[in-house]
Amino acid sequence: MVATTAGCTPTAKGPVAACVVRPAAQIVPEQGALFGVNLDWGSQTIEEYSRHLGQRPAVAVAFADLPFTDVEREEVRSAAAQLRVNGGTLLLTLESIDGLAAVTDAVASDIARLAASVNQTGVPVIIRFAHEMNGSWYAWGQQPAAYVEAFRRVAEAVHTEAPGTAMMWAPNNADGYPFEGGVSAAQPGTADFALLDTTRDGALSLDDDPYAPYYPGDDAVDWVGMSLYHWGSAHPWGENEMPEEGKFAAQLTGTYDGAAGDESAAPDFYETYGVEHGKPVAIPETAALVVPRGDPAGELAIKQAWWRQVLSAETAARFPNLKMINWFEWEKFEPEVRDEVSWSVVEDEQTRRAFRADLPAGLVYSDLAVRCTGAPSED
Repeated sequence: MVATTAGCTPTAKGPVAACVVRPAAQIVPEQGALFGVNLDWGSQTIEEYSRHLGQRPAVAVAFADLPFTDVEREEVRSAAAQLRVNGGTLLLTLESIDGLAAVTDAVASDIARLAASVNQTGVPVIIRFAHEMNGSWYAWGQQPAAYVEAFRRVAEAVHTEAPGTAMMWAPNNADGYPFEGGVSAAQPGTADFALLDTTRDGALSLDDDPYAPYYPGDDAVDWVGMSLYHWGSAHPWGENEMPEEGKFAAQLTGTYDGAAGDESAAPDFYETYGVEHGKPVAIPETAALVVPRGDPAGELAIKQAWWRQVLSAETAARFPNLKMINWFEWEKFEPEVRDEVSWSVVEDEQTRRAFRADLPAGLVYSDLAVRCTGAPSED
């Protein structure tokens, strides 16, 4: 399935005179799910990835630190320029590396201006602000009151100044919650700890709701998302292990009870936010852990077992509000594993052929026929 996602008048003969900023709500496909990629921009272009995949991704994920520097602005514009040529939506993940207090009104307005300038070139944008905020590994983690305030500040600016941009709220999957020992782990006796102790028993555990304290409100949130990986069967991670049957759906719905532990106390993320709150659901990051160890057939089997769960017809039928799935297309050193991990499904030729053969008909890709002549402003 191909969708026109770049927000301009399609043409087969060349660029058009101007670009139209589409309302952000039109990013959500009526049928199927957008298929996208977390691209390693330093080693691969969207065009190169598209040739490997045999399709053009409907979404490309980019990261930028807050507050923006000139370098960050240029990197965002560079990613948008590739999407302007190849089609697709920019999922811009913003990381407030100086903490949530740094997200001032001026910073929020700066975000909105940059997003609006990208929209004016015909590229839709989704802002994934301070993702995985329920984790303890980022400077913005486990600070629910400050997080909600900062998210709402950014959302107000974006909704006012950049109508072609949507806001995504995207916690981490509850596996391992409350993620003790991280640099930003909530400490007993603090206001944040009290807000996260939803059972009011004086302790943090998976019995506490890992999502609700961080939810900024329906008026601020356009999309909800969840990072959901197969890291293996048990901590410490690093073993190449087959995902259990049904693991993806079980973790999305808070019913997982298996080799990685009993997570059945977790809420049903899809039902709560995709159905009850009526939001389109995204998996902004997913992949299966493989540490290359000279067993290409076994390594392919792990990745294939995971993508067949994530992309299956059964998944699409069970979760009709699942509207975006982005594969994490990286080969990188992972500190948790202390080794190089191959998350990619297109780098290796054998894996690429298998992945392409398994791509289901219901996925939505971008349309190369959409071109724009606009260029981002220097705001």
